[in-house]
Amino acid sequence: MDSTLLYIIDLFGTAIFAISGVLLAGRLKMDPFGVMVLGSVTAIGGGTIRDMVLGATPVFWITNTTYLWVIIITCILTMLIVRRPKRLPWWVLPVCDAIGLAVFVGIGVEKSLMYHESGMIAVIMGILTGCGGGIIRDVLAREIPMVLRSEVYATACLIGGVTHTVALELGTSNSSALLLGIVVTLTIRLGAIRWHLSLPTFALTK
Repeated sequence: MDSTLLYIIDLFGTAIFAISGVLLAGRLKMDPFGVMVLGSVTAIGGGTIRDMVLGATPVFWITNTTYLWVIIITCILTMLIVRRPKRLPWWVLPVCDAIGLAVFVGIGVEKSLMYHESGMIAVIMGILTGCGGGIIRDVLAREIPMVLRSEVYATACLIGGVTHTVALELGTSNSSALLLGIVVTLTIRLGAIRWHLSLPTFALTK
């Protein structure tokens, strides 16, 4: 995978996830500091945990502060442009989240493979990268994280990550495998949003 293209995709995912954090903060009527915090943890939370688990220290946004500038600029622009978050269509936040999710799963898988981890570990790191920031965001917002609900969320990451690694095993180029994994994750997640797809719930009966 061309490192420049991978870097651009990573920055794009960072901006998209920051937007989803800002939109949630707007709905909860947070102050600008709260907006920045929620946008930041959503954008870099999963990648930070991934790098710490892989031993890639210092983590990516410490060695390259461009990520922080992208988050700051994105948060400010989103706050200026979106003045009435309650008037936004209901699907804007989940769709932004889905795009960021798909991109970050692909980035997580790709970075894990750069450290010569197995396909299974790469898929786990992809899920962690995609879901980690959203989990922190939702916990701070006092909401049940999407990954813990019955909707198809982490499952989309799993299928996308497996598609990515299997495509590589079959001899597909890195760029094509990454794109395929992103498209699969995004398609499944958007389908789940559109048709309200969910997994069976586990409930104990009295």
